[in-house]
Amino acid sequence: MAITPKTFKLGKDWLTAGIALRIIEGSTDLTISQKTRDKVITSWGIVQNIVDKGHPVYGINTGFGPLCTTRISQSETNILQTNILQSHSVGVGKPVSKAVAKLMLVLKAHSLAKGYSGIAEATLNRILWHIENDAIPVVPSQGSVGASGDLAPLSHLFLPLIGLGKVRYQNKTISAEELFRIAGLEALELGPKEGLALINGTQFIAAHAVKVVSKLHSVLSQADIIGAIMIEGLQASVKPFYNELHALRPYKGNVHVAKRVKRLLKGSEIMEDHIDCERVQDPYSIRCIPQVHGASRNAWLHLKELLEVELNSVTDNPVIIDEELTISGGNFHGQPLAMALDYACLAASEIGNISDRRIYLALEGNSPGVPKLLMEDTGINSGYMILQYTTAALASENKGLCFPSSADSIPTSLGQEDHVSMGSIGGRKALQVIENVQKILAIELLTAAQAFEFRKPMKSGIFLDEIHKEIRKKVAFADKDRVFSDDIEAGIKLIKKETIIKVINRVGAKEGISLKTKYSKEFETY
Repeated sequence: MAITPKTFKLGKDWLTAGIALRIIEGSTDLTISQKTRDKVITSWGIVQNIVDKGHPVYGINTGFGPLCTTRISQSETNILQTNILQSHSVGVGKPVSKAVAKLMLVLKAHSLAKGYSGIAEATLNRILWHIENDAIPVVPSQGSVGASGDLAPLSHLFLPLIGLGKVRYQNKTISAEELFRIAGLEALELGPKEGLALINGTQFIAAHAVKVVSKLHSVLSQADIIGAIMIEGLQASVKPFYNELHALRPYKGNVHVAKRVKRLLKGSEIMEDHIDCERVQDPYSIRCIPQVHGASRNAWLHLKELLEVELNSVTDNPVIIDEELTISGGNFHGQPLAMALDYACLAASEIGNISDRRIYLALEGNSPGVPKLLMEDTGINSGYMILQYTTAALASENKGLCFPSSADSIPTSLGQEDHVSMGSIGGRKALQVIENVQKILAIELLTAAQAFEFRKPMKSGIFLDEIHKEIRKKVAFADKDRVFSDDIEAGIKLIKKETIIKVINRVGAKEGISLKTKYSKEFETY
């Protein structure tokens, strides 16, 4: 993650996934400049003029969706905005995490602050109050089709503005009514277009994409490191990681992965020990790490780049350009992120798939010095055999989850919204796959560490030796069967806490050694 600012100016500064995460963690404060506030006020004023003049403009003085030809009287425009929040709050399912809901608030505030949505300054201030006071609305996870914005989840997100819905506040889930009593707040009266500005947008999809960018980056980084440990454990060849090879097919991801892994293996006695061995080549799960991990890196980069555009865009409808021009368009359509999230989902799944293959390879007993099933006394002991059953099950589950959500579209709104993105489903699904991959990598970490043990007393390079020591603080070498689910849980914790990445950073800083490549700025910052 890149260095993030202490203060972020809503509506002005360039938002990234990393900065968004820092904001919800409280590491970066939000502010709005007076110039930005003036733009918001000007846009709001244009909407009031439209209402006063009576010219028909979608969502301001007309109904919504298939009711777009129904004129709304000036006296009823405010009622319309309150009604839309209530009628569109139809989400179901388990609520999204507090972090995702808070991200949605931040992303929507940034979009509204650009001054093209006709929102009132007081409404924007109330959204900021929720962020700053950590009063986060409860948002159901299901119900968005990812076009005309994430209507249902965003409606739930903003129900508390009008005194409805529920919030997570001070470690409790309470009603908005109770929140108002505690905090001394009153319900807002939404003006023309405000309800539509709040619920039109891609913030549900984008918030999930922020989490995907972060979690998939962690998975990709750890997969390279764990792959390197497995290379050591199985005494595979380092030649497939030579730059001379990848210069002939210079995909950024491939080059980046190859150099990182080769650097991790530098100075290894284990590698030197079999430099003149008779094996010609290794199976693909080892030999093609740069190509497979690299392809997933490229998919991650694609999502990161598209997400940054989305995070800094105006995605509601209609858009207030100026006094003379208001456009009812389709900036709310989630397709740009929907397709990229499906691509990232596949990229994550493939990391789990090739990891499972390496685990299987480690169990075969075909590497000299490493016993079958990673245990010397088998027969009475099953060794690590059944751990691979779990990774096979997880890898298979992921394959089922990889059907692209964006390939589907079901018309809604009586045919007015006749093509939708389903990006909301793709975002949730991608996070499911990544969570499964974390578990697969945890098991590969255990099996690689077990294989690595059989190479002692030979030493690896400084990075991998230190990582192995760190693993052994939590999971002991197994010389006989035990309840391996305990080991797996410990491994999952190591993955989720990014322990091995922290070891790499600590050792690199101490020794003045870096895993940086010429593409690190693209692949290691977000």
